[in-house]
Amino acid sequence: MASQLTARPSDIPLENLYNLLEPITVPLEKARFTNWGLSFTCSPAAIFEPENEFHCELVLELARREGKTVRTAGVGHSPSDIACTNEFMLRTTKLNRVLEVNTEKRYVVAQPGIILHNLHAQLAKNNLAMSSVGSISDQTLGGVVATATHGSGVNYGVISTSVMALSLLLADGSRVTCSRNEQPDLFLASICGIGTTGIILSIQMEVEPAFRLREIQQSRPFGEVIEHLDKHAFSAEHVRFWWFPSRDVIRASYSTRTDEPKNPAGSWWWHTFLGHHIIQFLLFLGRYFVFLNTWIANFACWLASGDSTGVDDSYKIFNVDCRYPQFTTEWAIPYENTQACLREFRDYLRKEYQDPLGLRPHFPVEIRFSASDDIWLSPSSGHLTTWIGIVQYKPYGFNVPYRKLFQDFEDIVFRHQGKPHWAKAHRLQPDSLRKLYPRFDNFRAVIDRVDPQGIFRNEYVQRHILGMPIDPRVFKQRP
Repeated sequence: MASQLTARPSDIPLENLYNLLEPITVPLEKARFTNWGLSFTCSPAAIFEPENEFHCELVLELARREGKTVRTAGVGHSPSDIACTNEFMLRTTKLNRVLEVNTEKRYVVAQPGIILHNLHAQLAKNNLAMSSVGSISDQTLGGVVATATHGSGVNYGVISTSVMALSLLLADGSRVTCSRNEQPDLFLASICGIGTTGIILSIQMEVEPAFRLREIQQSRPFGEVIEHLDKHAFSAEHVRFWWFPSRDVIRASYSTRTDEPKNPAGSWWWHTFLGHHIIQFLLFLGRYFVFLNTWIANFACWLASGDSTGVDDSYKIFNVDCRYPQFTTEWAIPYENTQACLREFRDYLRKEYQDPLGLRPHFPVEIRFSASDDIWLSPSSGHLTTWIGIVQYKPYGFNVPYRKLFQDFEDIVFRHQGKPHWAKAHRLQPDSLRKLYPRFDNFRAVIDRVDPQGIFRNEYVQRHILGMPIDPRVFKQRP
């Protein structure tokens, strides 16, 4: 056995390869994957949970011999079928260690499967922190980087902009390190590469000294915020909005670095009992009595209506409770199109509310911002960006209608040069993506070069990047 562990994977007989992979292979009866939102599920031919880089090489070798694709997946927090496959799935959940922390040069090297919550804890021990974090920290670092996940702040880029270097296992079994100085094309294709360039083995990411944020939350009229958008969006380091269309009210969050002592805002009664458990029960009733959804939205808006100020560790302020499993879609538009886009969406929703048989959507509409970047497939590439996301909750895991709302929303944001978040479900094909991303063909050229046999091209990649007729409903849980 020891000799097998030091042999090149290509030299290992097939039977021995199976034996080496057996300890990290999920039993066939349990080989099923469902994302966190309970919106997509799949049954891969095999699921592997490697514990080291050699295991990854073995999985790749078996895939080459058997003509299978390999899809790398983390914890499944993406609400689309981006992680789904009917062939081989490589789960990174056991590749979850911090490999190096450099406090002097302010960077961390970590494996792709580390969950952000755990990364925050490790960084905090060294008095360090990520500069910007999204609304949740339940995802893996590899998934965040591969999809250009973002926080909010007009001067802060998507999280991938903090990546300094990647170590990749390519389709031919070779290992490479890429950065802006070393194989820059591969690097810029990989830090929002939706898993197409190789298996990420480690990520070197720039961090900063740990900091606290002072967050002020206020409820303001939609018209006032949108009319004076620059005043609000640029008024703090990290600004985000939650819009309740049924009341035409925006809950605005303004967060800035501070040396003040911790003083968290919120209470169990308002934010957990009423804001979580009671709201979920009401949303469940809203599945059967649709008119209730408007009242529930108004009630939730009222619950959050008071001014509040809190001070806490940065990642605790950045993160919010995403509540329940959900259908969600989010699109990025150039910042200069924000006012026109949101006003058009408001007009659409008003018509729905006025129609006795119209849609009664859930809440809120989340609005965030990110700085321009140069990452080839980043939705923020080339312009200051506004992100707009909508949601339909699945109370207690039960399905709710969402397709018409999402299609109408996507039609509106697309008219305003919208680009979908890569982790979210969308309808765009290569012809549309090529118009939105000037480096789309450069990206295609890189993946053709490093993966000519298409070993990392799952159904999502085949559909959206290659334009193949792959129906996403093959993975979707139906109502």
